[in-house]
Amino acid sequence: MGILGAMATAISGLRVQSYALENISGNIANSQTTGFKRVDTAFVDLVPDLPKGQERSGSVGAFSRLTNTTPGDLQPTGIPTNMAISGEGYFIVADPTGGGDLFTRRGDFAPDKDGYLVNGAGYRLKGVSIDPVTGKASGTNEVLQLATKPIPANRTSAITYQANLPNKPLTEAAKAKGTSATTADRLLPAASTPTTTTPVVEDATFLDHSLEGGKVTVYDALGTPVTMELRWGKVEDVSTGSDRWALMYCTKTTAPKEWRLASDSIAFDASGQMTAATMSTLPITISNLTIDGTAIGNVDINFGNSALTQRYDESGLVTPDLVTQDGYSSGTLTAVSVDSDGTISGSYSNGRIVPIAKVPIAQFNADGALRRLDGGVYQQTLESGDPILSNEGATIVGGNVEGSNTDIADEFSKIIVTQQAYSANTRVVTTSQQMLADVLNMLR
Repeated sequence: MGILGAMATAISGLRVQSYALENISGNIANSQTTGFKRVDTAFVDLVPDLPKGQERSGSVGAFSRLTNTTPGDLQPTGIPTNMAISGEGYFIVADPTGGGDLFTRRGDFAPDKDGYLVNGAGYRLKGVSIDPVTGKASGTNEVLQLATKPIPANRTSAITYQANLPNKPLTEAAKAKGTSATTADRLLPAASTPTTTTPVVEDATFLDHSLEGGKVTVYDALGTPVTMELRWGKVEDVSTGSDRWALMYCTKTTAPKEWRLASDSIAFDASGQMTAATMSTLPITISNLTIDGTAIGNVDINFGNSALTQRYDESGLVTPDLVTQDGYSSGTLTAVSVDSDGTISGSYSNGRIVPIAKVPIAQFNADGALRRLDGGVYQQTLESGDPILSNEGATIVGGNVEGSNTDIADEFSKIIVTQQAYSANTRVVTTSQQMLADVLNMLR
């Protein structure tokens, strides 16, 4: 049996080297396939059960070894819906023909005609949908379909305003008098101070004794934009503190302009912070805000966390740090982007950028036990365990795809080694055949 056993062992060597060459061939063929993971060949010795002193080296077997956890290079594509995973994990995808969840590293997703995110192999991305209007998430993984319907308009209900009011306002009246300016030149006269119900018509006295406070575009319930102009007037100057200001807004922006009072009790202490009494009245609510006949509704003016101060400013003017509001007109989806945590955000024509979906990452305790299928997808098995939805140690890179992890130079080295091993096994077969021929010739 020695010669026959040698021949059988050599044939097993030919078989496994052929198997290895097939894997090498597949790796090279897929060296440009997005998200492809090369398949290495592992060899195992098969030793017969023999008594001590008669052991044989045995034959050889081969099996595939997956390289799912070996990353490929990230390749920028400029396509915002393309995604690559930096770290371990897989995208969850669905086969359009049906079946359970599948998993892939191939992230060249792009919307099809129906808005589904489909990769180059035809698999649809799954994730959690988020309503762009309410911000409410669907709560379950489902096939993602980018919503193309416009988001409705939202009226302005709150304005956030942050600024420093100069303790010595340089009004036009104070500027005209220079060093001879008095406190009266810096204060807004009572006769020029509007009320919440009665506007004042803009005149020289009003303009010369108040300061511009910035502008902000606000929206009514239909999304109609109007410009809200703000103006500040100091109405009380106390050397020991408790200086008081009036905030006014323009209700009629065509000449002659008209101004109403938002509040005249915004007071500051000696340190330049709003007093406790003022803080207790915040936010300032403007009831039924109407500008140039456009009714906005009730609007709150917030000053943030003590973000309105009264301190020295060399310019003597009001320079707002922040003036924002929460209203917007209706808008259509114009672009999408992907954040590192998997959040897909939609950019709308009205300037809004809101989350519309969340892409989870599935991880496995035993990646090598997954079952490979066509198109760069994997199916969970009993040995791989259930998927764990966690982004721990992994991030998503938008506008990129992961290339194949095949190293051509390394595969060529494997070809040389495989070819030499295959040729050596053929020599064993040839030698065994010659030895058997000698035995037959000996019997003749």
